[in-house]
Amino acid sequence: MRTFIVNTLQRLGIVNLKECGDGTAALRAVPAFQPDLILTDIHMKPMDGLEFVAKLRNMPGAAMEHRSVIFMSADSSRETLTAALPLGVSAYIVKPPRLTDLKNKIESALRD
Repeated sequence: MRTFIVNTLQRLGIVNLKECGDGTAALRAVPAFQPDLILTDIHMKPMDGLEFVAKLRNMPGAAMEHRSVIFMSADSSRETLTAALPLGVSAYIVKPPRLTDLKNKIESALRD
């Protein structure tokens, strides 16, 4: 799925990408990469997306608490949505995303 998303982003013209295998690796990469937008799954191991975003929001410097984040997940349960929304995410996309939905959510997140 990650390869599909990367390929889709590239088709949308987004080429400056950093891909990480899990939340722990992403937390290490974010300070150096300084992304404008982060796409993350909810259900990852060893650190899930909820924990990743909570830790991201508490990172010092570079306004990480205001970084745009879009959750992508096959899980559309009320419990998961209820846990995700208070983290200040820009959008929640159910996988697999349609190209137009992904494009619109990314554009909206980057405008905010």
